[in-house]
Amino acid sequence: MKNKPNVVLIFTDNQQASTLACYGNTEVYTPNLDRLASQGVKFNNSYCPNAFCSPCRASVLTGKLPSQHGVHSWIDDRNMHEWPSGWHALNGMQTLPGLLQSDGYKTALVGKYHLGEPTSPAEGFDHWVTLEDGHVRSFYRNKIFDNGKVYEQPGHSVDFFTDKAKEFMVDQVAADNPFFLFLPYPAPYGHWPATKETDENRHTKRYADCPMDSVPRQALSKKAVDGFLMNQAGSTTDLDFSMLMRAPNDLATLRNYYSQVSMVDDGVGEIMKSLESLGIEENTLLIFTTDHGLSVGQHGFWGHGGSSFPSNLHHAAHSIPLIARQKGLVPAGSESNLMVSNMDLYSTILDHTGVAVPESTHVVPSRNLMPVLKGDTPVDWGDDAVYSEQEETRVVRTPKWAFFKRFDGPTNQGIGDELYDVENDPQETSNLSGSEDHAGVEAELNSMLTEFFRQHVRAEADLWTGGAPIQNSMRQSFWRDAWGDQWAPVYEYE
Repeated sequence: MKNKPNVVLIFTDNQQASTLACYGNTEVYTPNLDRLASQGVKFNNSYCPNAFCSPCRASVLTGKLPSQHGVHSWIDDRNMHEWPSGWHALNGMQTLPGLLQSDGYKTALVGKYHLGEPTSPAEGFDHWVTLEDGHVRSFYRNKIFDNGKVYEQPGHSVDFFTDKAKEFMVDQVAADNPFFLFLPYPAPYGHWPATKETDENRHTKRYADCPMDSVPRQALSKKAVDGFLMNQAGSTTDLDFSMLMRAPNDLATLRNYYSQVSMVDDGVGEIMKSLESLGIEENTLLIFTTDHGLSVGQHGFWGHGGSSFPSNLHHAAHSIPLIARQKGLVPAGSESNLMVSNMDLYSTILDHTGVAVPESTHVVPSRNLMPVLKGDTPVDWGDDAVYSEQEETRVVRTPKWAFFKRFDGPTNQGIGDELYDVENDPQETSNLSGSEDHAGVEAELNSMLTEFFRQHVRAEADLWTGGAPIQNSMRQSFWRDAWGDQWAPVYEYE
């Protein structure tokens, strides 16, 4: 087992690529991530398959789209009392940790889970340390579920999970076990109450007078207001969506958010030090990415892709950082401009560890990035495009275009498609959809989207043909208008 490479997959929570210095931000302090990028490969056009945390986590762990695995929205753990006992959204599915575990890997989740009941491990995980709340109400004072033990942890969650991750790695090296460590930090997050709390961290004072010029303060979008009204009307919990209206121009929230980015950077630095001190840098693939982006005022939105109506997968909510390093394997300081998805990490990690992607009745859209990591370019996998979906919105991006296709079934409440020339309009402000001059381009992109989703859907999970989401939807009234009052989320498919 000594020759098997280890994998450390660090995830953050709600972070667009432009919040790192190595992606061009001049206000944020991220020296460790900048160093990681200088030692490995940085993907400049990396995106998420959905702009909610639960669907993206499910996609990375299965290699599949929401319309295949069924998790279309955040898992609402405020309804946990209604869940079947021991319920996990990916129960019974072939997952990355499960496949690695079957091949002799020790597997760990250390951090935020948000795909089911936190009290006991999901299938495929040997080691399990997580917090109670997927919604991250605070960076401090969290209830922890630690391999059967339950306790309160008063300190900052990033520091806590970093220490727990280091302990796991030390134990596996001592036992000579190859390991897969999934380290999803519950930061920088960006939502209240966590980013509204007054607790100071190591980096709070660093941003006390930061003008935050790297975040545009814009007028609130009508789509944000419409999204707020729809979300608030459809909520069955105590969630207060009003922060989406109040946060975009709140300097204290923006500064706190950046301070949490720097806290994550500290954690990454500690993991890098630990890999070095354990002597396993050259046998460990270290990946840094996030679940999805986050609009922090861009386009007049705050939050995820579902924070507006119709849903938006503009660059801020869709773009994510993706950096990978393995010394001696990945050329240092390299960059890739290929259009990629964090969903591609599933096939990439399986290839790197020598585990075959299993046959499936549903074609896995995850692509293998190992040739890129090794510097074997150019890579030819057909269209240089990336695909995403957010309930009633499906998106294809190419280096030149971004096309948002809206559901056009029995009712769509008047929402229309959007087309942006991202080369000449990188801020995506001029909607060209319906323009006679761009009819051919729009038709081609529409055809690409249609064919991609024809290949990559599971009927039970395809909302556009009447399928149901796992556990939750941000658009329940919308889909009931389309498919009838009997339409409802489910906990599993038959």
